[in-house]
Amino acid sequence: GTRIIYDRKFLLDRRNSPMAQTPPCHLPDIPGVTSPISAGDEPKADSNSLNHQEGKPSMGDDAQFEMDI
Repeated sequence: GTRIIYDRKFLLDRRNSPMAQTPPCHLPDIPGVTSPISAGDEPKADSNSLNHQEGKPSMGDDAQFEMDI
């Protein structure tokens, strides 16, 4: 296939174009991602978060992929 390669200067010039300054027209409204966070939409800590690992022993990376040799 044909590969299109853009140099750094060309891409930096495109950053200032009017089309790059406006968001796409059908973008969903996600506070903090696609629109700024308003004062009433402060992120709340989720008590059932996946990153919450208090009480679980640290197994390390090796425990995920155990192999019988």
